Amino acid sequence: MILLRVSLFFLVLLLLPDWYLYRYYIRPYGKNHPLRRVFWLPSLLLLLALVVFIIGWEQLNSYMGTYLIIALCIAIPKSLFALFHLLGRGLSALIPPLRGKKITRLSVTGNLLIALATVAYMLFGAIKGKEFFQVREVTFASRDLPAEFDGYRILQLSDMHTGSWGNNPAALEKAVRLCNAQQPDLAVFTGDLVNHNADEVLPFMQTLSKLQARDGVYSILGNHDYATYTRWDNPAQQQANVDSLIEREKRMGWQLLLNEHRIIRHDNDSIALVGVENSGNLPFPDRADLKAALKDTGPLFKVLLSHDPTHWRREVLPDTDIQLMLAGHTHDMQISVFGFSISRFIYPEHNGLYTEGGRGLYVNIGLGHILFPMRLGAWPEITLITLRKQQ
Repeated sequence: MILLRVSLFFLVLLLLPDWYLYRYYIRPYGKNHPLRRVFWLPSLLLLLALVVFIIGWEQLNSYMGTYLIIALCIAIPKSLFALFHLLGRGLSALIPPLRGKKITRLSVTGNLLIALATVAYMLFGAIKGKEFFQVREVTFASRDLPAEFDGYRILQLSDMHTGSWGNNPAALEKAVRLCNAQQPDLAVFTGDLVNHNADEVLPFMQTLSKLQARDGVYSILGNHDYATYTRWDNPAQQQANVDSLIEREKRMGWQLLLNEHRIIRHDNDSIALVGVENSGNLPFPDRADLKAALKDTGPLFKVLLSHDPTHWRREVLPDTDIQLMLAGHTHDMQISVFGFSISRFIYPEHNGLYTEGGRGLYVNIGLGHILFPMRLGAWPEITLITLRKQQ
């Protein structure tokens, strides 16, 4: 379903600017002009390639990232050129002094510069954006927080997708050093350690085992960690892969929470750290047992680790008293322009802190990348959440 939505988005992104530019720049040429024959060719080839990818997804998905970068570097600058050209026409119609050939030439030159700058920015996202790690500091205040936990700092990572980093742990070593420099009280990872297979984490285990926090490192599983995007001979083989990933997280010193909780004590007070398996809408796995995870937590202040942010409105808000949920999953679609991402059309809560009735959800947009090797605006995130006692 998500692949279909992304495909429809690209269909509009490719064809709508072409239609506008064709009408304004190409159609005035004669019917036999070469430009009229070749103008649509790049977009048609990209759309044809998209159809091929959809049909042969299992065999071709490893090449999809390169395709998407090429498509975006063509479609987005073209869209911006068309948009600013349209705005320029509107302004010239409203303001007579802006009319004339000289102004038109300046407008076209400016639009071309914007398009070229956009290409350069996107190439930065593809080459360097994946490692442009950002520490986002957030404060969550609650009347229910025990006084001894006022100022308690939780470092959150999510969606590392080690399979997308190749056999190159240097970037993740940089991220781990940045995490440890924050000196958090607690570190949590909210799922999607791998893309398809537990073996993807092997080159990074030594690096990730260096992640430190005073009260330990805790983790949960995300939808990719169940290896549902790989063809297995039988369910037992798939489960063996999941078991292997669980064992490797333990060897890294991470404490994996599988529908269970841990009590975190600080001086004379305590809070409950609750972790569930993935709870998602179809086609994503739904294996969470929140009732079991909350057993015997009573009136304690609770922090829930749950990979998919849709879990918050489906079950957490209506059926529990959990004060704060930490999630990931969305990546903010890895592209955000002036704070806008198409992920908002898929997930009501897709990036950052959301509150309702004094309770909160924080959506970390991920440290890694998948599908296409780019981060643009939606930079890879390390979150530092400070808990405060609300008076």
